[in-house]
Amino acid sequence: MDLPPNRIGYLPMVDRPTVSWPDGARVAFWVAPNVEHYEYLPPRDPRRNPWPRSPHPDVQGYAHRDYGNRVGFWRMLDVLDSYNVRCTASTNLAVFDHYPQIGKAMADRGWEIMSHGIYNTRYLSSLSESEEQEFYVDCIASLRRHTGQELRGMLGPAVSNTARTPDLMAEAGLTYHADWLHDDQPVPIKVRNGRLISVPYSIELNDVPVFLQHHDPQDFVTMVKNQFDTLYEEGSQSGRVMALAIHPYLMGMPHRIDALDEMLDYVLGHDDVWQPTASEIADHFIEHSYDSFVAHAAHISGEPNAC
Repeated sequence: MDLPPNRIGYLPMVDRPTVSWPDGARVAFWVAPNVEHYEYLPPRDPRRNPWPRSPHPDVQGYAHRDYGNRVGFWRMLDVLDSYNVRCTASTNLAVFDHYPQIGKAMADRGWEIMSHGIYNTRYLSSLSESEEQEFYVDCIASLRRHTGQELRGMLGPAVSNTARTPDLMAEAGLTYHADWLHDDQPVPIKVRNGRLISVPYSIELNDVPVFLQHHDPQDFVTMVKNQFDTLYEEGSQSGRVMALAIHPYLMGMPHRIDALDEMLDYVLGHDDVWQPTASEIADHFIEHSYDSFVAHAAHISGEPNAC
């Protein structure tokens, strides 16, 4: 089977099957701490330089991110624990080797671990097909070895992809991909074999673009509240997904941590909010909505397997 030329069929939000979440929830709210390891001296990549302040080492860039694993993660963890948040941690799996205390803290809390690659300084975009296949084998084995979990999904390392990525993910047994930022509901991704779901992630409610563009933490709080209010209203008709993407080296700073508390207090203070992991969103969608979305996409496009 050839690679699909268009990975996701067009389904306008105003003309879709209804999505229903457990217990009549309006919004599925998932929290994605990005727990990362950036190498001090990463291998050279022919297409992308991990550290723009060349030549290596980029002490400033490395140290800024290293703060997250030394300090910021633990400060964020206190806030997340206070709300009993079940996170889906987008994790560079080398974290379990380099920062075993962080790995243990996530495993002890039963967080879902979503692959963010092995290192955040090694990208999929330069890999051959066989190298990318081996990458998934490595990710699956690493997570199983450290936690006993079966890997279910991925946010690409530094959100990198190849044209083959969805097919190889599905063939490796993964069920969801978080790189697609184009919807407020899960949607099927066309793959050669099996099933793969896009679980909505966010580049908008994401502290990297927010804070690196020098927005105030209160700006981020306002964005989160406004986003939630709209999705909550719309979710009374058909369920929506809201993702909150945070990084320990940014959100875990002393001058920002109160903003995380305010966000969680607001969103989780509402009724009819489901706080799942990403795989729970994917599983529920596959069981209850996948077939109807595929059939409806085929109907409106006149093409089989349009999703």
